[in-house]
Amino acid sequence: MSTDTPIQLSLGVSLRDDRTFKNFYSADGVNQQVLSAIKGLAEGVNDNLIIWGRRGSGLTHLLQAACHDASNNAFSIQYLPLHDMLGYAAEDVCDGLAHVDLVCIDGIDSICGNRQWERAVFNLFNDIRDAGNCLLFASHTSPPALPILLADLKSRLLSCTVYHVEKLSDDDKRVAMIKRAAARGMEMPQDVARFILNRACRDTSTLFELLDCLDDASLQKQRKLTIPFVKEVLGEKNQGLSHSGDELLV
Repeated sequence: MSTDTPIQLSLGVSLRDDRTFKNFYSADGVNQQVLSAIKGLAEGVNDNLIIWGRRGSGLTHLLQAACHDASNNAFSIQYLPLHDMLGYAAEDVCDGLAHVDLVCIDGIDSICGNRQWERAVFNLFNDIRDAGNCLLFASHTSPPALPILLADLKSRLLSCTVYHVEKLSDDDKRVAMIKRAAARGMEMPQDVARFILNRACRDTSTLFELLDCLDDASLQKQRKLTIPFVKEVLGEKNQGLSHSGDELLV
């Protein structure tokens, strides 16, 4: 990797400020290997990685954390959420990325069967490799099981170092919520954390979205996190989402 001035993210893609390694909770001994490998990329280790895990295991968080750290280390970065990019011309999206120090491609599984995108990512892989730069992929499907039509792309992906990201247990999710709430200046009692876990969709992305809602409501109404208050806020949130079937509380 070079140490040129980092480029700005393009294509309307941005990073969430709270998706950092500091905010990624990992139980003792869980996911330590993958965290070390991704942090290494952000510090300039020359390698290509693919991480995979079930939905809610924090793949997007890890890719954006890598981008934050790499940018802080004066490396150029690009984060590409492929599930949001399918409406763009693949070649246009990938054009010029070969000279970016670290390209993080989120949702490689979302382009399987799309020949235009498979060819564009294959060409990008080769160009980045030839330029001596790095790729970090994320997938919700095990890399050997990816139904990719282009055999050469499948071969390139399997040449990457592969890591499985373990999903947190319910106890670990409870601890993660309490710690993230504390980082925001909120005290989340154990009974409130258990209540949320028992009633909400349990993937970490949804849980942390709920925490965002609770944080905003707590500040606006100057209320502490109690079970009645959580019921009130989440009831209001679900009422607003009920027309779409996307209830946060189940």
